[in-house]
This record gives sequence, structure tokens and C-alpha cells, in this order.
Amino acid sequence: MTSIALRPIADFAALGERWRALEAQADCSFFQSWTWIGCLAEERFPDPVLLEASQGGEIVALALFNRRRFLRETLLLSETGDAIHDGPFIEYNNVLIARRASPALLAACLLAARRQPVGTVRPWLLRRLVLSGVEDATLDAARAAGPVAIRRSVQAPSVDLARLRATGGDFLDGLSANTRYQLRRSERTYAELGELAVHGAATAAEAHCWLDELATLHQATWTARGQPGAFAHPFFARFHHALIDRGMPRGEIDLLRVTAGALVVGLLYNFRFRGRALAYQGGFDYAGAGRHQKPGLTCHHQAIRFAAAAGLDQYDLLAGEGRYKRSLAGDATRLHWLEIGTGSRVDRLARRAVRSLRARWRGREGSATE
Repeated sequence: MTSIALRPIADFAALGERWRALEAQADCSFFQSWTWIGCLAEERFPDPVLLEASQGGEIVALALFNRRRFLRETLLLSETGDAIHDGPFIEYNNVLIARRASPALLAACLLAARRQPVGTVRPWLLRRLVLSGVEDATLDAARAAGPVAIRRSVQAPSVDLARLRATGGDFLDGLSANTRYQLRRSERTYAELGELAVHGAATAAEAHCWLDELATLHQATWTARGQPGAFAHPFFARFHHALIDRGMPRGEIDLLRVTAGALVVGLLYNFRFRGRALAYQGGFDYAGAGRHQKPGLTCHHQAIRFAAAAGLDQYDLLAGEGRYKRSLAGDATRLHWLEIGTGSRVDRLARRAVRSLRARWRGREGSATE
């Protein structure tokens, strides 16, 4: 028998111990690890709800939601629903489930998250669930828990380093002739300035300095394009500085700095988890690049070589429509941002009630100003 319960959570330190224990028994992503989930959790989750599934007295599934309440409850998996606190973008999101558990457990957990009480308080309407950055298997399970609205689906391109290692192939051989030409030309022009090299931050202190350097380059590029950039709000940098302190001692953070002699070509902020490198954020010197220099492509190529030399099996460029991702990667995983319960009759009634209340409120405001 499987028991699934939802309850409010207050002791994040105790939860972290249980989460780490289950994490060791699960096939999970870095974004499901306690390194990520537990980072600034007390601040990020103002109304946290824990889902816990047990079999034979042992925990087999955990999920941390944040609850939003306005007429109808919404639970967001591993997110808050606040744009600032969700600025640290999550991907490969899911319920944390032990390997030995039944494949049907995920759907059962999602259904329980919609209908079961939190502690002793039962929702008066089936809850809406928000799942961001989930894979196809989670999408299939979500459909068993209620009507699903897919807000967007994005490819996450990757390089299969294990296959290249097994076949003895060269990474460049799998790229288009145009990409190979641009990469080689770029690296030749950088090499004229000095040796092209990639360095990994050796300490947390060095990683903190390099993240600040990366942020400066990143913001310069994006503000020049009229965009705010990932580091526009201070919380984003604060979260990732805290993540460095959590992940560096576990070998889960790669801050990489690519140089050509004395010139800094760019920096990459990557995660390393269970044989995978995940290219999360970058800052490149586009302003100082020459005509034939491609700092982004060059830095990722050097980082791919760095990951291969470290014996990693995959270099994941994560979700995004950037052309450089498609140019470098031969494989891809589709990730989805979806809602469960949106579009149902209950959801339509709740939305109608909200619109009615808003209309009445606007009417009262108008009367007050006449």
C-alpha cells in the first residue's frame, strides 16, 4: 500500500536530511536535488506544502510546492509563482521518486496534489497545479491527473559525450560545415592573441568573483539589446551566490573562464551532476570581439572539451531557442511548461467568479471617483 499525504512545512533543515536520503535513491536531475530545491527555500516558499508518499514505512516520493490562494488554490511544483523568486529558471523539474517505486506513482502523486487535504484542510475546489520545465513522461502523468494546458514547449539541445567517447568520434565532425568553419576561424583569431584555454574555478571564493565578472559581461550584452538581462534583479545573483556555497563542496558547480592570452573571451556558469554538465548561464565579451571572433560558440566549445576531459557523459545546453544551441548539439529533450486543472468546468467557474469580482470592484472604484 502507498500512502500519500500533503502538509505544511516549517523545518527546512529536517526536510533537507530526508530529501538528501531519497535523492540518493532516485534518478533525478540537478534541479530536483536539495542543492537547488533547498537554496534560500525559507525565502522562496512563503506558503510551502510538502507531498510525501510512503510504502512500508519508507519514503518513496517527495515534492515541494508553494501554495497560492485566491478563490481556488494553486500549487506550484518547486516554484513560488512570484516572478522575482522564480527568476532562477528551473528545468528538468519533477516529483522526486525512488527508483524502486512503481511507474504509476507519479500520476498518483499529481492527482493527490490536486485533491487531498493539506494537513486537515481540504480544498473546496480541486487544486490547479503548475509544473514548469518537465519532460514528456511527466506530461503523460499530468494528463492522468486532470485537463492539461501546455503553455509552451521548448527544446533543450545536448551533446552526447558518452557516444563520442565510445565511437572515438570528434565533436566537430558532427557539426555542419558552416559551424565547423566559424568555430575554427574564431579559435584561430583568438589564438593569435595567446593560448586559448579554459580554467575552472578552484574555490568557492574564486567562483563568486567569476560569477560577478560573468554577470557584468552578461548584462552589458543584454542591455545593449534593449533587454533587462538575467541579473537585472538582485535576487538572481544572491540566489546563485548561495547556490555556489551549497554546490561547490559537492563538486556540482563549474565556473569556467575562457581566455586567449590575457584576454577574457567569456565565462560560463555550469552545473555538474551525475555525469552531466548543464550550461546554465554565460557572459561573453561581444563588445571586444573582432569580426571573425565568436565568443559564445568558442566558450561553449572549450567547455564541451572540458566536460569530455572530465569524463562527463553529456553536455546539456538547457532549454532555449538560441541558434548557437542548435548549431552545437545533435540531440535534444523537449521540456514543457504546463498547468493541470486549467480549462475544466471548475476552472471556468472560478475564473468567471474572479472576473465578476473584479468587475464589481472596478465599478465601486468608479463610483468613488465620480
